[in-house]
Amino acid sequence: MTWTRWRPAMERALYAADGFYRRPEGPAGHFRTSVHASPHYAGAVARLLTGVDLALGHPAELALVDVGAGRGELTAGVLAALDPALRDRLRPYAVELADRPAGVPDAVVWTDRVPQGVTGLLFANEWLDNVPLDLAEVDAHGVARYVEVSEDGDERLGAELEPADAAWVRRWWPPLGPEHRVEIGRPRDERWAEAVGSLTRGLAVAVDYGHTRESRPPFPTLTGFRAGREVAPVPDGSCDLTAHVALDAIAVPAVHSLWTTQREALRALGVQGARPPLALASTDPAGYLRALSGAGEAAELTDPAGLGGFGWLVQAVRMPVPAALAPLEGWQTL
Repeated sequence: MTWTRWRPAMERALYAADGFYRRPEGPAGHFRTSVHASPHYAGAVARLLTGVDLALGHPAELALVDVGAGRGELTAGVLAALDPALRDRLRPYAVELADRPAGVPDAVVWTDRVPQGVTGLLFANEWLDNVPLDLAEVDAHGVARYVEVSEDGDERLGAELEPADAAWVRRWWPPLGPEHRVEIGRPRDERWAEAVGSLTRGLAVAVDYGHTRESRPPFPTLTGFRAGREVAPVPDGSCDLTAHVALDAIAVPAVHSLWTTQREALRALGVQGARPPLALASTDPAGYLRALSGAGEAAELTDPAGLGGFGWLVQAVRMPVPAALAPLEGWQTL
């Protein structure tokens, strides 16, 4: 039996040539994200992009960088929702390791690397939770050790933490007792810093299930998803592997940062779950049904016990925060 730390095990299981994210069905074949739940989500991102364009003074070329683009659903949805005049100035990038799928608009640059030196909106929806990370557990003597895993999911304790990981745990995780576990988010911090650093000017938004130091989960969040069901996290390439994100840790220092829930962010961007007036049913039955369906989708996106509970980390690089996301109830400054 071969043992390895969780980070390289996740890397192989998710991103190797035969890994989970290379499979033809894509993420939508296994789990539902905000992008798949409703076109209201792409519409909200389009409105945010319009606000970024305004705050940047309408640059000659505006970038949309969709990091962890899946099969390009969000990029395509935003393009469809934009005003044609803005769409003509837009340079859209879909950043994804999988091959370019059929049906992605020709205007989209499909790439496996975040483009450098762009101006615009960088949007990472459920990307960082799939950035591989190591797990650690405190042994009976109070020493934090890496958790090692086999391909079939068995675990054992390995070596003591390396200095950089030990320092991350001391700074970002509450004190640990025997058998306590920690998900070491340092690789996510580094990947997000690289993404934010790619912007010459613009807004970087990370959307994910997450937590801050005051609300770190008492139990591990690492889990698997396969065909719409939550399953044991087994690093054999058969399932998604995901762990919640330490949102305060990833925030790049010296960059204006705000965070809130998806519920608050989407409501600020015009996504409301209110039912249409019942009187509409008698005057315009078809319109009423469309409005009712849209309200149901909006309610799903903003449900605080579901998708609305995602965290939004927003970092403004050499630009003001767009008016639509100016500090409001629910925002906190990091």
